[in-house]
Amino acid sequence: MFREMRLKENMTTHEEAVAMFKEATNGVLAVMGDEGYPYAVPVSFVYEDGKIYFHSTSSISHKIDSIVKNPRVSFCVVLQDQIVPQEFNTLYRSAIAFGKARILSEADDIKHGIMCILNKYSKDYIDSGLAYRDAEDGNFCVVEIEIEHMTGKAGS
Repeated sequence: MFREMRLKENMTTHEEAVAMFKEATNGVLAVMGDEGYPYAVPVSFVYEDGKIYFHSTSSISHKIDSIVKNPRVSFCVVLQDQIVPQEFNTLYRSAIAFGKARILSEADDIKHGIMCILNKYSKDYIDSGLAYRDAEDGNFCVVEIEIEHMTGKAGS
Protein backbone atom coordinates (compact mmCIF):
# COMPACT_ATOMS: atom_id res chain seq x y z
CA MET A 1 0.00 0.00 0.00
CA PHE A 2 2.76 2.47 0.90
CA ARG A 3 5.76 2.93 -1.36
CA GLU A 4 9.15 1.65 -0.34
CA MET A 5 11.86 4.22 0.20
CA ARG A 6 14.06 4.48 -2.88
CA LEU A 7 17.38 5.26 -1.15
CA LYS A 8 17.29 2.57 1.51
CA GLU A 9 20.75 3.51 2.76
CA ASN A 10 19.23 6.77 4.06
CA MET A 11 16.36 5.06 5.87
CA THR A 12 16.46 5.24 9.65
CA THR A 13 15.16 2.65 12.03
CA HIS A 14 11.55 2.88 13.17
CA GLU A 15 12.81 3.87 16.63
CA GLU A 16 14.82 6.76 15.15
CA ALA A 17 11.75 7.95 13.20
CA VAL A 18 9.68 7.86 16.39
CA ALA A 19 12.40 9.82 18.21
CA MET A 20 12.24 12.51 15.51
CA PHE A 21 8.48 12.83 15.98
CA LYS A 22 8.95 13.10 19.74
CA GLU A 23 11.69 15.73 19.40
CA ALA A 24 10.07 17.98 16.79
CA THR A 25 7.98 20.93 17.93
CA ASN A 26 6.22 21.49 14.62
CA GLY A 27 5.38 19.56 11.52
CA VAL A 28 3.52 19.90 8.27
CA LEU A 29 0.09 18.32 7.94
CA ALA A 30 -0.93 17.48 4.38
CA VAL A 31 -4.57 16.88 3.51
CA MET A 32 -6.60 16.65 0.34
CA GLY A 33 -7.91 20.19 0.06
CA ASP A 34 -10.47 21.95 -2.06
CA GLU A 35 -11.00 21.08 -5.72
CA GLY A 36 -8.53 18.18 -5.50
CA TYR A 37 -5.58 20.40 -4.59
CA PRO A 38 -3.33 19.18 -1.78
CA TYR A 39 -3.19 21.49 1.23
CA ALA A 40 -0.19 21.45 3.57
CA VAL A 41 -0.11 23.50 6.75
CA PRO A 42 2.41 23.75 9.59
CA VAL A 43 1.07 22.82 13.03
CA SER A 44 2.39 22.35 16.55
CA PHE A 45 1.74 18.78 17.62
CA VAL A 46 2.63 16.00 20.00
CA TYR A 47 3.47 12.37 19.29
CA GLU A 48 2.18 10.01 21.97
CA ASP A 49 1.58 6.25 21.94
CA GLY A 50 1.84 5.93 18.17
CA LYS A 51 -0.53 8.82 17.49
CA ILE A 52 -0.20 12.48 16.61
CA TYR A 53 -2.36 15.08 18.36
CA PHE A 54 -2.88 18.75 17.56
CA HIS A 55 -5.55 21.29 18.35
CA SER A 56 -7.42 23.60 16.07
CA THR A 57 -10.33 25.91 15.93
CA SER A 58 -13.50 23.97 15.31
CA SER A 59 -15.01 26.77 13.28
CA ILE A 60 -14.68 26.71 9.52
CA SER A 61 -11.07 25.99 8.60
CA HIS A 62 -9.43 24.50 5.56
CA LYS A 63 -7.67 21.69 7.46
CA ILE A 64 -10.68 20.64 9.53
CA ASP A 65 -13.03 20.73 6.53
CA SER A 66 -10.51 18.66 4.57
CA ILE A 67 -10.16 16.07 7.35
CA VAL A 68 -13.94 15.72 7.56
CA LYS A 69 -14.13 15.14 3.78
CA ASN A 70 -11.15 12.76 3.62
CA PRO A 71 -9.38 11.57 6.79
CA ARG A 72 -6.28 10.27 4.95
CA VAL A 73 -3.35 12.54 5.77
CA SER A 74 0.40 12.69 5.84
CA PHE A 75 2.50 14.47 8.41
CA CYS A 76 6.16 15.42 8.02
CA VAL A 77 8.82 16.69 10.42
CA VAL A 78 12.28 18.03 9.54
CA LEU A 79 14.81 18.16 12.34
CA GLN A 80 17.96 18.96 10.42
CA ASP A 81 18.46 20.75 7.14
CA GLN A 82 22.08 21.85 6.73
CA ILE A 83 23.28 22.68 3.24
CA VAL A 84 26.90 21.82 2.44
CA PRO A 85 27.42 23.85 -0.74
CA GLN A 86 30.99 22.75 -1.46
CA GLU A 87 29.85 19.11 -1.44
CA PHE A 88 26.58 19.74 -3.32
CA ASN A 89 24.89 17.98 -0.45
CA THR A 90 22.47 18.46 2.43
CA LEU A 91 22.75 16.95 5.89
CA TYR A 92 19.21 16.18 6.94
CA ARG A 93 17.00 14.25 9.32
CA SER A 94 13.30 13.94 8.61
CA ALA A 95 10.37 11.63 9.17
CA ILE A 96 6.98 11.22 7.58
CA ALA A 97 3.85 9.47 8.77
CA PHE A 98 0.70 8.46 6.93
CA GLY A 99 -2.54 7.79 8.70
CA LYS A 100 -6.16 8.64 9.28
CA ALA A 101 -7.16 11.77 11.16
CA ARG A 102 -10.29 12.21 13.23
CA ILE A 103 -11.71 15.02 15.26
CA LEU A 104 -12.07 13.74 18.79
CA SER A 105 -15.58 13.83 20.23
CA GLU A 106 -15.43 11.88 23.50
CA ALA A 107 -14.60 14.02 26.56
CA ASP A 108 -11.94 11.59 27.85
CA ASP A 109 -10.22 11.43 24.45
CA ILE A 110 -10.23 15.22 24.12
CA LYS A 111 -8.80 15.64 27.62
CA HIS A 112 -6.07 13.06 26.88
CA GLY A 113 -5.10 14.91 23.69
CA ILE A 114 -5.08 18.28 25.42
CA MET A 115 -3.03 16.95 28.34
CA CYS A 116 -0.46 15.52 25.91
CA ILE A 117 -0.22 18.90 24.16
CA LEU A 118 -0.01 20.85 27.42
CA ASN A 119 2.65 18.52 28.84
CA LYS A 120 4.82 19.10 25.78
CA TYR A 121 4.42 22.85 25.31
CA SER A 122 3.17 24.34 28.60
CA LYS A 123 4.10 21.89 31.34
CA ASP A 124 4.25 24.63 33.97
CA TYR A 125 0.87 26.09 32.95
CA ILE A 126 -1.49 23.11 32.89
CA ASP A 127 -4.25 24.81 34.90
CA SER A 128 -4.11 27.94 32.72
CA GLY A 129 -4.16 25.77 29.60
CA LEU A 130 -7.23 23.90 30.77
CA ALA A 131 -8.94 27.19 31.66
CA TYR A 132 -8.10 28.50 28.17
CA ARG A 133 -9.60 25.38 26.63
CA ASP A 134 -12.75 25.75 28.73
CA ALA A 135 -13.09 29.42 27.70
CA GLU A 136 -12.81 28.38 24.05
CA ASP A 137 -15.39 25.61 24.42
CA GLY A 138 -17.29 25.25 21.18
CA ASN A 139 -14.51 26.86 19.14
CA PHE A 140 -11.77 24.35 19.94
CA CYS A 141 -11.11 20.81 18.83
CA VAL A 142 -8.43 18.16 19.13
CA VAL A 143 -7.41 16.05 16.14
CA GLU A 144 -5.85 12.61 16.47
CA ILE A 145 -3.92 10.94 13.67
CA GLU A 146 -3.78 7.16 13.91
CA ILE A 147 -0.47 6.36 12.22
CA GLU A 148 -0.57 3.55 9.66
CA HIS A 149 2.94 3.93 8.21
CA MET A 150 6.04 5.86 9.28
CA THR A 151 9.53 6.25 7.87
CA GLY A 152 12.57 8.31 8.71
CA LYS A 153 15.47 9.49 6.58
CA ALA A 154 18.90 10.84 7.39
CA GLY A 155 21.54 11.95 4.96
CA SER A 156 25.15 12.83 5.52
